[in-house]
Amino acid sequence: MPTVILCRPLHASGMQVLQARPDITIRQLARPSAAELADAVPGAQALLVGLEQVDDAVLGRAPEMKIVSRFGVGYDTVDIAACTRRGVVVGVTNGANDLAVAEHTMMLLLGVARRTIEMDASVRAGNWMLREGRPMGELAGRSILVIGYGRIGTRVARLCAAFGMRVLVRDPAFPVPRIAADGFVPVTDVAAALPEVDVVTLHCPLDEVTRHMINREMLGLMKPTAWLINAARGPLVDETALVEALSSGRLEAAGLDVQLREPPDPANPLLHLQNVVLSPHNAAAPAECYEKMSVRAAKNIVEAFDGTLDPGFVVNPEALPNRRNA
Repeated sequence: MPTVILCRPLHASGMQVLQARPDITIRQLARPSAAELADAVPGAQALLVGLEQVDDAVLGRAPEMKIVSRFGVGYDTVDIAACTRRGVVVGVTNGANDLAVAEHTMMLLLGVARRTIEMDASVRAGNWMLREGRPMGELAGRSILVIGYGRIGTRVARLCAAFGMRVLVRDPAFPVPRIAADGFVPVTDVAAALPEVDVVTLHCPLDEVTRHMINREMLGLMKPTAWLINAARGPLVDETALVEALSSGRLEAAGLDVQLREPPDPANPLLHLQNVVLSPHNAAAPAECYEKMSVRAAKNIVEAFDGTLDPGFVVNPEALPNRRNA
């Protein structure tokens, strides 16, 4: 009887997918530490993870593992090469959180534009009209560079266009004609585009190529009035350089759903800057999104056991049994 280990609670709809299978044993952990996860995996055939690290050492303790199912679409915490070597499929919940993260991106963007957090705090403190600090701004008429044109980035681009923004897009995985046909301005050189845009928003995966893609040099190319939005992964940005830019006035503001260290150190300067809007990596936290992600993550496990898992939900489709035997 296959054993499934859940490292986080699922929505009832997702649990029903697993519980409908009497041949599956479910073990639930409460966001385990690395040691707790390593102790739990021996004998398991499936592992559902949030942001837990799954490396070769963990996989080595679970020789029967068939699938690591990510509760999300990012997979930087999973050693994909090690999974592939061991024939372990890595599933993701593609299509489940696109809308939620795109809407959250717009929330961060509007929060930065209208200084929402500062205004709310001012009213609650009895100061009805906060007049100090940077001016509020409109989105319409501003230029925004969307870096990453996958399922989330495409939604963000359309939403920004609906707000009257001029949308530029950079994603080497998409042909320039495709981006242009969608009505956006293709960008082939980010450094050349940065001096002309008012906002940069990040929607790309974290890997060795994209790590610190927004660094001191890139921040130095942006307008002093520009904003940075990051609802992807914290290490895409050199956090030290970002703090310097925001503190010195080299960059006007930022909206961040992710940080380098999560949760952040209380001494992190980002927590004390008034020109930063923060959220706790919860862009995909709406109830509707939680249910969709739970169902998809559970289905990935069941379908992997049944040999029917669609490669569209797999990071390493070459690890699928039918691909390995081809």
